[in-house]
Amino acid sequence: MKHWENPFGKEKPKVVDGELHIIKDRCKGCSFCIEFCPNGVLELSTEFNIKGYHPPVVVNIHNCSFDGLCESICPDSAIFVVRYKEKTNEEK
Repeated sequence: MKHWENPFGKEKPKVVDGELHIIKDRCKGCSFCIEFCPNGVLELSTEFNIKGYHPPVVVNIHNCSFDGLCESICPDSAIFVVRYKEKTNEEK
């Protein structure tokens, strides 16, 4: 069953674990991270930060792929991703 281990010559996808950190007081509430997240991990909070804006809050961390799109799109660097070691699907 050698061919079933790597179908079409591709390796099995790896699962990435990590953490998503939001610096609430740095956020200005632009909601770019919420709009452009492909997995719907974030939504606006009901509380206010020091600047008077609604910062994002993590709703469903299990859907997060930790790709860093929210980190790269944030104009204020108010959100960042910490990635852990990649695991194959068998290890998870």
